[in-house]
This record gives sequence, structure tokens and C-alpha cells, in this order.
Amino acid sequence: MDTYSPVEGGLAWCFDAATLRRHDKAGPRYTSYPTAPHFHEGFGEAELTATLARSNAQARALSLYVHVPFCSSPCFYCGCNRIISRDRSRGHAYVARVLAEADLVASHIDPQREVIQLHLGGGTPNFLTGEAMAELVEGLRQRFRFSASPARDFSIELDPRFIDRDDVARLAGLGFNRASLGVQDFDPQVQAAINRLQGVEQTLDILQACRDHGMRSVNVDLIYGLPGQTLAGFGRTLQQVLALRPDRLAVYGYAHLPQLFRAQRQIEESRLPAPEQKLALLGLAVEQLLQAGYQYIGMDHFALPEEDLSRAQRAGQLHRNFMGYTTHADTDLLGLGVSAISTVASSYSQNPRELPAWEAAVDAGHLPVWRGVQLDPDDLLRAEIIQQLMCHGEVDVGALCSARAIAFEVYFADALAQLHSLQADGLAEVDAGVVRATAKGRPLLRLLAMCFDRYLSQPGQPARYSRAL
Repeated sequence: MDTYSPVEGGLAWCFDAATLRRHDKAGPRYTSYPTAPHFHEGFGEAELTATLARSNAQARALSLYVHVPFCSSPCFYCGCNRIISRDRSRGHAYVARVLAEADLVASHIDPQREVIQLHLGGGTPNFLTGEAMAELVEGLRQRFRFSASPARDFSIELDPRFIDRDDVARLAGLGFNRASLGVQDFDPQVQAAINRLQGVEQTLDILQACRDHGMRSVNVDLIYGLPGQTLAGFGRTLQQVLALRPDRLAVYGYAHLPQLFRAQRQIEESRLPAPEQKLALLGLAVEQLLQAGYQYIGMDHFALPEEDLSRAQRAGQLHRNFMGYTTHADTDLLGLGVSAISTVASSYSQNPRELPAWEAAVDAGHLPVWRGVQLDPDDLLRAEIIQQLMCHGEVDVGALCSARAIAFEVYFADALAQLHSLQADGLAEVDAGVVRATAKGRPLLRLLAMCFDRYLSQPGQPARYSRAL
């Protein structure tokens, strides 16, 4: 068992490989509760319209998420909703429709509400040409009131293989102040196995360019558990990345689900690391990151101590949604584009996952809602508990229940029963209505959250989730 000491104020992480292996099971990542498999088609355009109207009374700030589905080449590990195309002109037509959808949404939004957060994800957002990107950002600026606050977050996911320093300068000029770079692994054999050849110097130059052009935070994505990965090779990747000290790092475990994601069928399962090797790769990453001074945020995320995520966590203000961990908790999230998800006034709604269906709805002048859910009081209570567990590793369930006149031991009898096995293995503690993850349980926060998820026990076709590690 290895115990890694965090920076002051951060979360502890105790790496017990045997215990982690025993509890490594599939479960939601809890970017929402209820999770997306439990959205239903009974929530449609009329429900979203009513929800948007109610949200204006709360006068919350806004977050915008735009999904750009296009990629120039397929990465075999990817499970994102994306469309492979080398025709970058498709981006212009896509942007036009995103702005048409924005018109529909903005017509229901109080124009005084500020956009404090904008995020472009994908796919590959930098698939868009410079002209298309400018058209998108300026078009959104015309339809919504962009905040001038220095605390605003305008972020974008970048594939370093298809961008140069001039592109970065243009993005900064449009107002982007955060970037996330996909790396995964610099080992050439691993890159060949996942169909993602990417040079070290090229990638690190883009990271430096983001800083040179004033972006205040740069994230790097890594993946462990890829075909052909070794401790030596992944260790070199970590050293190369840490040499430039990105502000944040996400270290994801590869989820091999070829029955769901066609591209993963190109990966030879025999080349995937054994469970023990995969855990060793994770252990190496955790050790190096914490020794380098990064604070553990939760799930698979780390940040430097003075980065906004770390500050928010220490202040108890961290939030988790479909964009991942964020510092902007008190916002309504408006998702634009194919498959995008919105979180508005205690509801979730999702756009169609297929491009033609989304296009048809927008062209017909309809809010393109495929499915969603309106949260009931039980959902809201459990969502708050799961949010606190995922962001801070503990929650005063007793206080929440007292505020709602609910007896904790009675209302959550099933959850407490499920927590027993985690308590027995030293992964969780329950003390006077406070549920918390121990240092040994930090890597398995989603298992604690699952104890409070009433949908997991409902009959029907089980949702397919990735494993915890």
C-alpha cells in the first residue's frame, strides 16, 4: 500500500492496489444525476420551453457548451460522439445551424443574463477553420450577453496535431483563456496502436503557445490502459508533460467497450494491459503528479495548488457537470449542437445524437430536444449528495435530511446497507450522518455515489458504464 501526501488543503490519496482491484466495477461518472441513460423522450420541446421560462426568474448566470462533432481521423480508443471527415467546409454549415439553434434558445432567455462560461468540445473543435470559429464565437456573442468579468472561463478542447501557433493566437483573440490538449501517450508504439501519431515537440509547442498568448490555464489529457502501454513508456510521457507543468491534468482510464464504440474494434484486446498492469500505470501517474505538487481534485483530475479548480475545492465551491469539474456552480448550462446536453432549472435535456435528426429539427425551427428529465424532490436531494461526494469526497447527509424533515437512517437505509462493504474495506466512513471517502477510497468516489443512486436498482435493461479504474 502506498500513501501519497497531497499539497496542503488537497484530498489525500492512498493507493492500495489490492483493494482497488477488488472494488473496480462499472458505474456512472456522475456528470449528472439522474444519469443520461435515465433521460426519457417524454421530456421534449414544450418541457424545455417551460423550463427556460422558469429559469429566468432565478436570474442565474449562463454557461454555454457547443459540441463540434467532426474529427479529421479516427482515434481507435474514442467513445465520443464524432463524425470522421476531412472536408473542413462542413464546419461552416454546422456553425450556421448552431447559431440558428442559439437563436431559438436565446428567444426564451432574459437578455440581461450573462454568459460566464463557454466551452467548445467534441469531436475536435479546432476542425473548424479560423473563419468558422470566428463566426461561431462572434455569433454567440451577438445572441447572448458575454460577461466581461476576468473570472469568466472560455475554454476549448484542442487536437495539437491540427493546429499551429497562429491558430492559437486567433483563439486567444476571440477570448479563449483556457485550453485542453489531448495527448494520451507519447510512446510511438502506443500511438500506432490507437491511430494517433503525435509528436512530442509539436504538442509541447502548442502548450507553450497557449501560455504565450495569455491563456491562464492549460489542461493535458492522458489515458492509461491503452494497448502496448508500459510503465517505462508511460513514465517517459509523464516526465515530458510535467516538464512544462500544465495547470491541470486529466488521467483517464481507457474503457474498452467495442460493443458500443465501433472504432474500438480496431484495438487488439490481447495488447491491452492486464488489470494489475493497468492499476500500476495509474499508481505511477498518481505518484508522479502528487510528488510534482499537483492537488488531487477528484475522479481522474489534478491541478496545481493555485489553479482555479484547486482554489474552488479548498473553498468548498467546486462543481461537476457535463463539462467536467468547474468553478461555476451557480449557472444554467445551455448545450448547443448535436448530442449536447443542457442543465436548466432542475432539468436535463439532450439534443439528438444523430446529425440528420438534429439538423432537421433546427431547420424546422424547433428546439432540438431528443430526451430529458425533470428532477423531483428525491432526485434533487440525491443529486446534491452525489455532487458533494464527487467534488469534495464527503457530505453531511444528516444536515440535508434535517432541512427536508427526513430521517437519514430511514430514508437512506438501502444506501447505508450498500455502504457497509465499503466501510468494511476502509474506503468510506459514516459518522453522525456525515459520509466521507477515506484516503484509500478517494480513487473510488463514484462507488460511494452509486450507493445513493436509486435508479441503479430499478428493473429494466441495465445501462453500460465504464469501470471505475
